[in-house]
Amino acid sequence: MKPRTIIILWIIALVLGVSVYFVKKSNSSEDKNATKRIPGDTLLGDFAADKAATIEVTGAEQSATLALKDGKWAVVQRDNFPANSRNINDLLRTLAELKVSQAIEAGPSFAPRFGMDENSSAADTRGLTAVFKDASGKELAKVSFGKNLESAAPSSPYGGGANGRFVRDHADESGFYAVSEVFGTLSADPKNWLSEDFIKVEKIKGVSVTKAGSDENEWEFTRVDENADFAFTEAYPGVKTDATATAPLKSLFSLARFDDVVPAAEVEKKATPEKLQKVIITTFEGFTYRINLQPAKPVAAKVVSEAPPAADSYLMTVAVEADLAKERKKPEDEKPEDAEAAQKVFDDRLKALTDSFEKAKALESRTFEVSKFTVDALLKARAEFMDKGPGPEAAAPPIPEGISAVTPPIEIPAQPAPEEAPKK
Repeated sequence: MKPRTIIILWIIALVLGVSVYFVKKSNSSEDKNATKRIPGDTLLGDFAADKAATIEVTGAEQSATLALKDGKWAVVQRDNFPANSRNINDLLRTLAELKVSQAIEAGPSFAPRFGMDENSSAADTRGLTAVFKDASGKELAKVSFGKNLESAAPSSPYGGGANGRFVRDHADESGFYAVSEVFGTLSADPKNWLSEDFIKVEKIKGVSVTKAGSDENEWEFTRVDENADFAFTEAYPGVKTDATATAPLKSLFSLARFDDVVPAAEVEKKATPEKLQKVIITTFEGFTYRINLQPAKPVAAKVVSEAPPAADSYLMTVAVEADLAKERKKPEDEKPEDAEAAQKVFDDRLKALTDSFEKAKALESRTFEVSKFTVDALLKARAEFMDKGPGPEAAAPPIPEGISAVTPPIEIPAQPAPEEAPKK
């Protein structure tokens, strides 16, 4: 090959190499600058989660404001009722560590495509927007949460199927991001942020309930010990109780939960004082709970001709007193080695009861909305607890004299007299 030809080929190869280099560099630069974050990056790189003092979550129809009050989170729309701190701390920690799974180059105007249309009144297209501020009111971050990313695998028979969500950091206008978190507890409904702490009643001794709108008792029960059934008090002499009907009274409010906390300014709108019932519950450990119950006003019927729906929730207030035993009753023949263990059990129980009392006292100024199911056992009339005895169909008919009680009587038809044999 001639030297000139070789030189030309080398020049061509060099030009091609330089061209490929610049094309790759250009593409790399474009990919790098398409979005501010790339897969694997932390979405909110400089988010100071530990500085957050206020969180505002806004949706299509509602908004919830969570604020630190004396070092504890509270729900502002519920008269600063304690918030579920665990869910809030999980949210802050998750956002601080949140990694980008996919980056999509798109400007803010594309928000509706990802379910983050802040002008929409529909929940599925509006999404949620959370604003985080510090104690001085300075904004730390503003994040929108849009549509879920649906898994390609068949969804669980228990629901679900989402394996992530589209999010947007408002400080980053270069694009939208997909993340692996669904943020299932994030909500714009204030009641979904409330602490679940509620009264827990144990070892019930007696229960009484007044008639609706009256101070006269509808019924009153008591029992001699924790293992006994309830019986009507001496106020109803001779009236026997149905043990099956009274059984639910033994576990009243043992695992109860409330649906919502009614702000003081809204109680009057929802209350029905003419149907107020007063409940007194006493326990074997010295607690007395005084509870007021009244049906919450149902939602107005959409059509005038419709009958108003029955109350499916009740407003409830509670006041509690406690006369706790401060010293343990010691058996006369108690051994020293047994006394130490018994004293520890007593001290531990006293501490648990004291804590329970303090938690219940903190609820006294609140009005709770509870489901009818939660208080259903208290809404029954006296007659529903009465032992009706065996019904008339349960009584066996008298056995006629001369008939076995084992074999039922069988009617035997009359037999014709035998014919005489013909004479031979």
